[in-house]
Amino acid sequence: MALVGALLLYPMTQMGSSGRVEAQAPMPVANSNVPPLPLQVVPDFLKYPPTMNLGETLGVAVNSKGDIVVLNHPGSPTSGPLYGNATTQLLVFDRTGKFVKEIGQGVYGLGYAHAVRFDRYDNLWVVDKGTNSVMKFNPAGYVTMNLGRRPEGYEGEYHRPEPAKAVPVDGLFNGPTDIGWDASDNVYVSEGYVNNRIAKFDKNGNWVKTWGQYGEGGEHANLNPGHFRNVHTMQVDRQGNIYAGDRGNRRIHVFDSDGKFIRFLHMNAPYDKSRHPVLGNLPTNRPDETAPWTMCITNGPTQYLFVMDSEPGRLYKMTLDGKILGVYGESGRQTGQFNWPHGLACPSENELYVADMNNWRIVKLVTSQRTTTASR
Repeated sequence: MALVGALLLYPMTQMGSSGRVEAQAPMPVANSNVPPLPLQVVPDFLKYPPTMNLGETLGVAVNSKGDIVVLNHPGSPTSGPLYGNATTQLLVFDRTGKFVKEIGQGVYGLGYAHAVRFDRYDNLWVVDKGTNSVMKFNPAGYVTMNLGRRPEGYEGEYHRPEPAKAVPVDGLFNGPTDIGWDASDNVYVSEGYVNNRIAKFDKNGNWVKTWGQYGEGGEHANLNPGHFRNVHTMQVDRQGNIYAGDRGNRRIHVFDSDGKFIRFLHMNAPYDKSRHPVLGNLPTNRPDETAPWTMCITNGPTQYLFVMDSEPGRLYKMTLDGKILGVYGESGRQTGQFNWPHGLACPSENELYVADMNNWRIVKLVTSQRTTTASR
């Protein structure tokens, strides 16, 4: 089910510059005077031999036993019919950071994986944007479900279509990015690189529905709910609400499990706009809202949303209604800095793991503060 007539869901509308009616969300939460988070880096947490260096680290996941899976893109690529080289490793470490093993060698759906997440049963799910597959590994390391389908090699060189011209197909992916589950074990997959939508499957992998489409966010990134420019990250809370990180439009959409829009969340805490970014030129006009790259939701008595951006390179701790409780870090290459944070796991609000992609490392963050009271 596509998002046909979805604007009817949103009571606030205004006339856009194009002359069409645009949906407008409630105003975002104001987040000024945000304090720093009392976090510290655990130095040299991962332990592996010097013959086994990390490349681009795109994802990190932690199961109920504390085992850690790192999604690594190594420097010695495998071969495969992708545009460019295939490269993906799934590395397992124990709770102390000691390397245990690699899993997934030779799995057909692994080519250029984008995210890894554990479900509540300690199954590992891998979202591969290169092969357009989503794979479920059981705790023993065997693939027990595949969603989507990897294109066959004879189809030739891959040319990614323009997102605005993409025609999504039910049950197939084009540029999947992340995954989450609700209390009924329904599966939600975000697509951002070509298709721009949320896809819903039941626990058996049967197609249920989809919503979302490519589109601009409008002024102050607060128009046109359900219009995405790269749903790059996604999470699901205990109530079954879906948090879709719309990187290109600098906002997080919140939907219920049927795709009805609830609100936007923004990372709009003040920052130094004159500071040079870690990569690229200094922008002339920096927006107040920054772009969500990765997120996670804690599973304690009170759930918190943690989100990271690439610039100014911060970690944000948020309530589920959008209040920013604290921030940590900045972009860079030193301790306490991040260079394109691409994956995030939060076993608790006091223990977090960051896949610091362009610094080629996993960062463990801890705090001695046991609780944080959300002021509302």
